[in-house]
Amino acid sequence: MDAENTIYDAAIVGGGPAGVSCAVWLARLGLTPVLIERGTAIGGLCLSHSFPDNWNASLPGFTGPQVADNLALSLEQADVPTLLSCAAERAVSVADGYELYVAGRSAPLLARHLVLATGVRARTLLHCDGVEAQGILVGPGTHIVSQAFQGKRVAVLGGGDNAFENALYAMEHGATVDLYARTVRAQHQFVRQFPGGSVNVGPYQVSPAARRVNDKPYDLIMVFYGWEPCMQFAGALNLRRSARGFIATDMETAQTSVPGVYAIGEVAQRLHPCVVTALADGVTAAKAIQARTEAAGHQLIQ
Repeated sequence: MDAENTIYDAAIVGGGPAGVSCAVWLARLGLTPVLIERGTAIGGLCLSHSFPDNWNASLPGFTGPQVADNLALSLEQADVPTLLSCAAERAVSVADGYELYVAGRSAPLLARHLVLATGVRARTLLHCDGVEAQGILVGPGTHIVSQAFQGKRVAVLGGGDNAFENALYAMEHGATVDLYARTVRAQHQFVRQFPGGSVNVGPYQVSPAARRVNDKPYDLIMVFYGWEPCMQFAGALNLRRSARGFIATDMETAQTSVPGVYAIGEVAQRLHPCVVTALADGVTAAKAIQARTEAAGHQLIQ
């Protein structure tokens, strides 16, 4: 299929669990999806989650990269056109749907529907971009697992599950850890494992360049301030946002404030964020697109 001369039923931006689920379901339902992923491989945040995931009842104990391998296999078996290493740069509403401009391609992709499955990125400290190599580690992932913690003094910033889980990981690997949180939101099972006196709740001051928290020096500062949506390319669509800054959607269809545009997975924070709910989100959008396509009288592939 020639991507530049095809009108797709849906262009899905993002190759994580939500985007892959949507693309596979659309293909199985007889529609023509195309999936665009800026990275070199399918998987999204799964690629950076090296721990076994025992929350996924269908794949207990699988690591993120193993889940990513299965996602890629599903796309292949459903014969979904997939463009890797292709960053979406701009989305424009046109008469037939949406034009999606992708880096490195001479002409835009044209699709009747647009699905944002672009995920999230970890929030960092203010004025702290680019200092990770100087001892500031932002968000969970392989950069945490590959770190040598033995004998290190580590400050962990954040009060959620990721902060506590990664703080415990650093402790188990020989670090002395202090955790700083304005409020504690983590599951009790994580909080209970943390030694008393090492959790500092309330305001605190961070000096990233000096690697100090409340004027106490550390070898490493690990930052777990949650997530923010990746959606810069869709700015011209003026999608309505939730109070927390994620894309607002209709719960029954995953459609955004713009007809024909859908947002699924963590970029919309529709459900508790995990692989299982992301997969379900993809199904929700696919079925909504199928219904909208049939209502418009477009013929499905037999």
